[in-house]
Amino acid sequence: MLRPLLAVLLLLSLAFPLFLRGPEISAKTLREPVYTAPPLLNYDDLVELGTKDTIEPALKAKLDELVHTPFISNEFANTPILPVSYKLGKVVRVAEWNIERGLQLDDIKLALSSPDEYLKKVQQSNTDKYKPGSDEYTQLKADLSIIHNADILVLNEVDLGVKRTGYRNVARELAEALHMNYVYGVEFLEVDPINLGTETFDEADAKTREMMREKITVDRDKFRGLHGSAILSRFPILSATVHPFQHQGYDWYTKEKQKVSIAEKGRREAADKIFLEKIEREIRRGGRMAIIADIAIPELPEGKVTIVAPHLENHAKPRQRQQQLEELLGLISGIHNPVIIAGDMNTSGSDQTPTSIKKLLFNRIGNDQFWVTQAIKYISPLGLSLDVGLNMSKVLKNQNDPTSRNIFLIGPNPEQKFFSILKNYSFKDGGIFDFRGDSDCTINGTEGTLANSNERATKGFASTFEMERRYGPIGGYKLDWFFVKSYLKPGDDGKGSYLFAPHFPRTLRALNYSLPGRLSDHNPITVDLPLYDPAEQRPLSATTNDR
Repeated sequence: MLRPLLAVLLLLSLAFPLFLRGPEISAKTLREPVYTAPPLLNYDDLVELGTKDTIEPALKAKLDELVHTPFISNEFANTPILPVSYKLGKVVRVAEWNIERGLQLDDIKLALSSPDEYLKKVQQSNTDKYKPGSDEYTQLKADLSIIHNADILVLNEVDLGVKRTGYRNVARELAEALHMNYVYGVEFLEVDPINLGTETFDEADAKTREMMREKITVDRDKFRGLHGSAILSRFPILSATVHPFQHQGYDWYTKEKQKVSIAEKGRREAADKIFLEKIEREIRRGGRMAIIADIAIPELPEGKVTIVAPHLENHAKPRQRQQQLEELLGLISGIHNPVIIAGDMNTSGSDQTPTSIKKLLFNRIGNDQFWVTQAIKYISPLGLSLDVGLNMSKVLKNQNDPTSRNIFLIGPNPEQKFFSILKNYSFKDGGIFDFRGDSDCTINGTEGTLANSNERATKGFASTFEMERRYGPIGGYKLDWFFVKSYLKPGDDGKGSYLFAPHFPRTLRALNYSLPGRLSDHNPITVDLPLYDPAEQRPLSATTNDR
């Protein structure tokens, strides 16, 4: 009898600390869940979305819920780094990167989470180029330190459950490796027959059909077909929403299912040969969207910042991207705290809608500039050289600086309106986007429109997107941007507050090209936002290079 009693007493003594911790455990369970996500579609649902033009109501409801509901995780965050700048004091560093679906996820994860290990890997791949003390070594080490110390990371083109990226949940893997919370929003469901593994290749011979079938076969249990954007943060995520645009600019389901025109086939073939840019059919459901997330930053007067992560349409005219921008601004107009818009705006400066014979003819016959050029060729002895020079200068002007002036006939820039909309926009509380360009707020002494928030080069801006093969200045574009609303008011200009205002923007090309094949077709960018007005700061010990 004594032994059972002692056993009971022993169990009670061991359990007593658990009873003491009971209220704490209960309190945790009463808080908001640390992870929420919408229901995912199964493989049969995705096949139906890819093959049936009319979606059944039940599946349509599931699709709508998926593209309107964010995945939110507050599971992994550690203490924010808040790097210290000699000139600014403590800053919140924000990075933005279109990671090309996460095709090079392991290398990207290593670079962001373990800079020293990544540097060793780069040195092993090219010992001579990255010797300690070399310019390449020094720049890469600086780039790694800069992005490693970012406390907020905005990502475009992020896969979840797609074969091309090993069915991996790219956003979650990065968040876990970097000890960051995250929000993920679905932009597209990849329902092209090649992605689904249902392509038949009827026109091929039997041997080729079998080979291609093996190549595209998918794991139906793992395939989720999601492609979207994400926000990672070492600060707590207070709330998040996903907003598919009403103005889409391009229907990735209907248009991509249509037979490709002869002219478009020619454009795709030329792009593949000249720029090694493989342009494929992409049948998708969903559309362009933006994530809007409130992130807690206790040091700010309002205690939070709103991160806006859009991905605007590339298969569209500049005017259609402007409509998406105006729609986005309408969603955030009532926000009273600081706002950071960060993402791939696809500001190519040109009409990138798929080519057709009709469009090509209109561009030649219905374009005023065409006739001006013909007149110059007719009356000028220089003839064709002037024609080539005018067209080349227009392309390079818009390519290097999408914010440049729109000069009718001589130097049209249809993308310029996009930036004038932003510059003239005023929030309901009177706040505006910071378009300042002070040379002492940049890393290279440049100045001009948006130089404080986006790195400028000798001419225009540093390229963020590059074709795999460039020909001199041709093939590089400024597509990825930061636009910051801090505490600047209309009329402040250079005299306004610099609290949480953008400083020292960087384009980290050295990092992106440090391994053979590059990490992405886009270069990452960063910007620093001081938590206190720099004018009131005493110099602090430098842990990062300002310039």
